[in-house]
Amino acid sequence: MQDTIAAGPRPSILNMFRCKCPRCRKGDMFIVKNPYRLKTTMKMRDECALCGQAFDIEPGFYYGSSYVSYGLGIAISVAFLLVFAFTVGISLNDNRFFYWMAANAVLLILLQPPMMRVARSVWLAFFVRYNPRWRSEPAKKPERVNEDQKNNW
Repeated sequence: MQDTIAAGPRPSILNMFRCKCPRCRKGDMFIVKNPYRLKTTMKMRDECALCGQAFDIEPGFYYGSSYVSYGLGIAISVAFLLVFAFTVGISLNDNRFFYWMAANAVLLILLQPPMMRVARSVWLAFFVRYNPRWRSEPAKKPERVNEDQKNNW
């Protein structure tokens, strides 16, 4: 007998990079999909449209996502340094290292909007686990939410 839960899509790390709800892995966390619409980059839904998981768990919850964003920035910088070293080369005898630093700064600035979104998605996934029975089990409502302090970043 085949399990009906296994028939659906399985949770994966790619869903965090796609900014999907960590509980059902299907609902969108952000209102506008394009992170480069800078006025709406960080506008999140209050809860998942599919499973009802609240995205604002407590006041100041997403301040911790800055640690994830920092780690992503370091990982991108190291990866870009390796690509730059193998393609252009790194030398202290000329200015190639400074060219990498300038190009890396531009790269990080351009990737900042999607990195901030992914950092929030990863941070939320630390605290909200995937539930294969999300259709039948209701999401827990947050205990400490201050409506006056929402979106106060």
